[in-house]
Order: sequence, then structure tokens, then C-alpha cells
Amino acid sequence: MEKSKVYFADLHVTMKENLQQKLNRLLKTAGIGQIDFAKKYAAIKIHFGEPGNLAYLRPNFAKTVVDLVKDLGGNPFLTDCNTLYVGGRKNALEHLDSAYLNGFSPFSTGCHVLIGDGLKGTDEVSVPVKGGEYVQEAKIGHAIMDADILISLNHFKGHELTGFGGALKNIGMGCGSRAGKMEMHSSGKPRVSEKLCIGCAMCTKICAHSAITVTERKASIDHSKCVGCGRCIGTCPTNAILAAWDESNDILNKKMAEYAWAVLHERPHFHISLVIDVSPFCDCHAENDVPIVPNVGMFASFDPIALDVACADAVNRQPVMAGSLLEKSSHNHDDHFTNVSPNTDWRVGIDHAVKLGLGSKNYELITI
Repeated sequence: MEKSKVYFADLHVTMKENLQQKLNRLLKTAGIGQIDFAKKYAAIKIHFGEPGNLAYLRPNFAKTVVDLVKDLGGNPFLTDCNTLYVGGRKNALEHLDSAYLNGFSPFSTGCHVLIGDGLKGTDEVSVPVKGGEYVQEAKIGHAIMDADILISLNHFKGHELTGFGGALKNIGMGCGSRAGKMEMHSSGKPRVSEKLCIGCAMCTKICAHSAITVTERKASIDHSKCVGCGRCIGTCPTNAILAAWDESNDILNKKMAEYAWAVLHERPHFHISLVIDVSPFCDCHAENDVPIVPNVGMFASFDPIALDVACADAVNRQPVMAGSLLEKSSHNHDDHFTNVSPNTDWRVGIDHAVKLGLGSKNYELITI
């Protein structure tokens, strides 16, 4: 099988070319111009960063991608879907506030921000997953599926459940609606925290299957009727309804790959990963820790699998950053990500994505 091409640029600059200009040159060299952007809607999937976290990508990088898409005739927008957990991005209003707070405004990036799954995380499209082992129909944010082209702009970093977060996670988990995220994270149904529940019955009104009842001002969920749509989670004013969060990490990785397949299947896509500020955990945290390795550079490819593997290989070639959680780890798995989060194996998701036909692990690294 022919190797997938992954293009790389280091972070060195000159008086004639700054980092944003170098990123522009990387994308052009990697062939992004081969995509027909003319009058097409281009979803640029990015993580806006949980408020309090400072490791997320600077909005300046997003503007570089936006400007290039516009130059190629496209209509770009930045997007992400709402979170399953409580935080600053659990509904579209708070999500937009967080995006703007972290610098992702139309004025700084040159395009609008659309939350892919709507106000409460319920605006979704069911996408059949051909050959899916765990997912038959992926629940993807409506605005993302409406786009003609998908571009992933990824902050490559560690992750406590999946080993690392790169292109596949940014697309698969990030494009899932609230119900989609619950399907990936959970093998069970949501539950109610009686301590937090105030008996307002808003959850009973949103449930289409009459699975929720309120007795003595406390809600309860009948799992024999519940379909796991997650709408009750979004509507609860006190965050009393919680996802099960009980799926194994290996199956989570496989489900995530199947969701990525649903997003990318039968439409043009392109992928960019910046291996900088490689924090040990996800940008979903309201804090970030010391990077586990020094900054590496910028990568781009049409193949999300090859891109993720190339980035992981590049990180594993780096020395350990002093004072980081990686330095403090007592594990020796010959892999930086597994050493930080020893209960993870990122290769499981990669292998499953290959099986689905999303790309190849074999790559040719081309340095510009």
C-alpha cells in the first residue's frame, strides 16, 4: 500500500516569514488547494478551550486557516459541539461565551462561530456507520453535517482516556452531539443525583419516551424506557442528571473512530495538527499542566490516521520536559502518552480506524 503523505514544518521563523505565514505555506504545500472550495461551506473543527485552560490553540492559527479557505473561494466557519459534562461549554450560549473569552470571535478569526449541535446539544443528524462494530448510527452535530468540507485543526496533546487527542478525537468525539458523546463514553444510561435534583420536572417535559418521573421532588429514570438520547442532561438546571461514564477506554477509542468515519465519509476533508504545548490532559480541563515534551512543530495531511501516527511518533522522539507529569511517572511503556495515562492504549483506536478504511498507519514525512 502506498504511504500517506504527511507534511511537516518546524517552528523556526525568519525575518521574511512568521509562524502564520509558514503555516499557510505548509497547507499549500500539503495540497489543500486540491479541494474545490468554490462557494462551498467549510467547517473548521477546533477545540475552543475550556475557560481556565491556556494550552488550547491560539485563535491566530485559526485565522490563518480561515483566510486561506477564503482565498480558495470557500465559506469557512469555526465549529465544535457541546460537552457532555458540566463546564463552560455545555450549551451553545455558554460555549460561545467561552469561545469569545478565549479569543475566537469573528473579529479575531475572520469568520463566524457555529456550535454544531445547537442550543442544548440536541440538534443532531443520525449518520449510518457502514461496518460499525459498536455504532450503527452516529449522532453528529447538524451544522457539521450540513457543511460541504471538513477541516480539522487539532491541538495535539495527551488525554486521560484515549492516550492522546489528535485528528481522530477532534473529529470523532468533538463532532458528536451530546447523545453521541454519551454513546461513546457510556455503555449504560444516565442517572440522577438526588443531592442535586430540585424536582423541577423539566427533564420529564423533554423526555420523549416517558422514562423520567418525579416523586417527592426527586427525579428518577426508568432505564427500560430510556433510549440514552441525553436531552435530559442538557435541560437540567442544576446539572443533576449525569452520564454513566462507564465505557472501557479501548471501546471508547473504537467508538470514536466509528464516529470519525461518519463525519468524514464521502466528503472532502483535510487535517492540521499543531504539536505545541503538549499538555498531559485534554483542553476540556479548566486547567493545564506543564507540557510533557518540548514543542515540535506543525503537521498537515489528507489522511487523519497517518497524521495522528506521525504526531505520536514525533512526540515519542522528544526528551521529557523537566517538572512535567511525564518526568514524575514511574511507568516505562516506551510511549510517552501511556506513561502519563497507563490505562490507555491509543493504538487501539488507530487500528480500528484503519479497519474502517479511514486511512493508513504508514506515512511518508515530508519536511518543508
